[in-house]
Amino acid sequence: MTSAPNISVVVPLYNEDESLPELHAWIQRVMTENHFSYEVIFVDDGSTDHSWSVIESLREKDANVHGIKFRRNYGKSPGLYNGFRAAKGDVVITMDADLQDSPDEIPELYRMITEEGYDLVSGYKMNRSQGDPLSKTIPTKLFNATARAVSGIHNLHDFNCGLKAYRQEVVKSIEVFGEMHRYIPYLAKNAGFDKIGEKRVHHQARKFGKSKFMGWNRFVNGYLDLLTLWFLQSFGRKPMHVFGFLGTMVFFIGFIACIVVGGIKLSALIAGNPAPLVVHSPYFFIALTMMIIGTQLFLTGFIGDLVSRNSASRNDYHVEKEI
Repeated sequence: MTSAPNISVVVPLYNEDESLPELHAWIQRVMTENHFSYEVIFVDDGSTDHSWSVIESLREKDANVHGIKFRRNYGKSPGLYNGFRAAKGDVVITMDADLQDSPDEIPELYRMITEEGYDLVSGYKMNRSQGDPLSKTIPTKLFNATARAVSGIHNLHDFNCGLKAYRQEVVKSIEVFGEMHRYIPYLAKNAGFDKIGEKRVHHQARKFGKSKFMGWNRFVNGYLDLLTLWFLQSFGRKPMHVFGFLGTMVFFIGFIACIVVGGIKLSALIAGNPAPLVVHSPYFFIALTMMIIGTQLFLTGFIGDLVSRNSASRNDYHVEKEI
């Protein structure tokens, strides 16, 4: 039985056939110089160029190369998820395939995991402005500030940096889905791996092609994903606590408002004063609407609780040790 390699390098990619040979040679040189046993897992996310042919040719020359090919383009998160499933190394390194992440950072990232005891180390691209337009750098700064505030991981400056290192237990314990690759440190923290560090890394200028992640849509999607992750972590197993509470409060306020509207009508009748019909008051319809919305929120929480209690993962807890 062969022992696990020291390092697994997971490289998700889409249409990067020009950069792959140089990236592989660079990784190979770093591993050889530092006497690491290793594997490189290229995950081809449905490329339409010759990326898979290049991976096949690299495999013929180097038995440490492994490849996973998707039938179509799914996104970076599925690529990382499948790469994590296949990784066998004690330390797992992720990097982008566009040569903007430097393999020369690998030895220090490995040392921080194995010697300093970090669960996860994330790269921080200090010279991010190199080759990146304002449409990318400004949303990135806003996104990272929000991610720090919501996640509570205040020592990270660049959540979305592709260059990261993990203990193997981390990648086997988290599920990267949708577009949650932006929040892997948050996912790791939620799974109980809270020793998270940061390393300043060099940001290379793009040598081939163009970025696949441009525009403000990634900024908006990032916030929506962060909101989803926050809600799932806070209330995913107890949706009644949020929907039931909100529903009860809204219903109660609407019910009291109905009593007030009715009380005003009743007091006018008792006093013998002419009073308009309650349905002529806009406050009556506002109160009634609040009662309906409150009931719907409460039922949403109730149904959410039923779904949560019948989920196959309702008792899926990560156990670190047993004696």
